[in-house]
Amino acid sequence: MSTPDPLAETRIVKGHALKRAWATVPQAALGNLAAKLLIVLAGLCITVLVARQGPRVQGAFALFVAVESLLLTLFSGLGLWLARQISQQQGLPASRQHLAWPMLLSVLRAALGLGLLAAVVLLALSFSLNRMPYSQLWLLALAAPFLLLVPTATGLWLGQGRMWPLNLAQVAAPVSVLLGLLLADHFTQGDFRAAPTVLVVLMAWVSGKSLVAVLTAIAALRDAGASSVQLRRAALDSSYQDASARSTREGAGVEMASAFDAASPRRLPRLRWWQEWRFIAAIGVANVLSLLNYRASLFLVERFKGLEAAGTYSVAVTVAELLWLLSSAVTVSLYARIGHPDLAVASRMTVRAVRINVVVTLLAAPVLMLAANWAVPWALGAAYEASLLPLAALLPGVAAYAAASSLSAFYTNHLGRPKLAGGIAALSLAISVALGLYTVPRWGAWGAGVSTSVGYGVAIVLAYAVFLRQAGLPVRALWRPHLTRD
Repeated sequence: MSTPDPLAETRIVKGHALKRAWATVPQAALGNLAAKLLIVLAGLCITVLVARQGPRVQGAFALFVAVESLLLTLFSGLGLWLARQISQQQGLPASRQHLAWPMLLSVLRAALGLGLLAAVVLLALSFSLNRMPYSQLWLLALAAPFLLLVPTATGLWLGQGRMWPLNLAQVAAPVSVLLGLLLADHFTQGDFRAAPTVLVVLMAWVSGKSLVAVLTAIAALRDAGASSVQLRRAALDSSYQDASARSTREGAGVEMASAFDAASPRRLPRLRWWQEWRFIAAIGVANVLSLLNYRASLFLVERFKGLEAAGTYSVAVTVAELLWLLSSAVTVSLYARIGHPDLAVASRMTVRAVRINVVVTLLAAPVLMLAANWAVPWALGAAYEASLLPLAALLPGVAAYAAASSLSAFYTNHLGRPKLAGGIAALSLAISVALGLYTVPRWGAWGAGVSTSVGYGVAIVLAYAVFLRQAGLPVRALWRPHLTRD
C-alpha cells in the first residue's frame, strides 16, 4: 500500500481552491476586462505620445481631459436612469415591460439639449480664461452636444447586461483618438512644438470621440427598436394564450383584439425621465463628486506647484488607476443583477463583486509598483521618475477603493438612492482636499498622493458599513462566502 504524499495532496487542494476562485469571476467580466485592457493600451499609447513632449504638455492634456470628464459625469444620470428602468424589469412578463425605444429616444434628445447648453458655458470659459488648457475649451464646446450621447446610449446595454456592444462603444473612442494622433504625427513627420502638440492632441481627442458618439447613438436606437418589436410580439403571444385559455374555460368567444390591446406594453403609461429628474440629478451630482474625488488632487498640484508638476503627478494617477481595471469590469458585468429588485439577489451579487475587487487589487498593487519603477522612466523619459513616489503613496488607497464601484451600483441601481454614493464620495473628497491643502504646498505631488489615499481608505470603510446595514448582512460576509450563498 503506497504512502500518501502530503505535498501532492496540498497541491491538489490548492488547485481546487484556485478553480473555485476563478469560477466566482463572472464570464462577462472577463470580456469587459479584455475591452478595458484595450482601452488602457490605447490610453497609454496616447499618454506616451503626449508625455514625451514634456511634463508641461502632459499636464495641459490631463487637465483638459479632467474637464471633459466632469461634463460627461454631470449628465451621466440619463444613461443610468435608463439602465435602471431596464434592469428593474427583469422577470416581469412581456405585457408589463415598458418599451426601450421611446425611453432611449427621450434621453438622447435630452443629452443633445444639455450638450448644447454645456457648449455655451464652455465657450464663455474659453474666451475668459487665457492660460492652457482652459483657453482651448472652445474645442470641447464644439463636441459637447455629441459627447453626451455615449454614456446615455450605452445605458440601454448596461441595463440589459449585454457586454459586447457596450465594450465596443468603450473601446472605439480611445482607438479613434489614437488613430487620429498617429495620422497627424505622420503628416507632420513628428515635428511638433509644445503648443501645436496640445492643439493637435485635443482636436484628435474631441473629433474621434464625437464620431464614435454619433455611431453609438444610431446603433443603440436600432437595437432598442428591434427589442421593442420582439417585446410587442411576446406580449401579443402571451395575450393570445391567455385569451384562448379563458375561451376554453368559459365556453364562449373572446374578443382577441381587445385582449391584445389590454396586454400590449403600449397600453402602459410611458416612463419619462423628467418625472424622475431628482433621481437623475442626484446621480449626476454623485458622479461629479466621485470624479472630483479622483481628480481634485491634480488641480491642487497644478495650483500650488505648476503645470509641469501636474503633468508628472497625472502619470502617477493614471498608473495607479490601472488597479481598477478588473473592479470596473466586474461591476459593469454584474450591474443588471446588482440592480435586481430582490434584495437577497442584489446584495449577494454586490458582496461577490466587492470580494473579487478587493482581493485582486491588493495582490496586484505591489506588482504594479515594481513594474512602474522600470516602465515609466523607460517609456516616458527620466523626467517622469518624479511620479514614482506619489504612485507609491496612491496605491494603498486606490487598492482599497476598488470596492467603491460595486457599492455605488448597489446604492444607485438597487436602492435607487444615489445620494448615498454621493455622500461617500463627498466624504472622501473632503478628507483628501482638506489634507491636500496642507500637504501639497509642503510636499508637492507626494503630499497629494498621501491625502488622496487617506481619503479613499476612510470612505471605503464607511461605504461598506452602509451597505451591510442596508443589506442586513454581518461584517464577516466579505470573507465568509457561505453567508451570501443561495
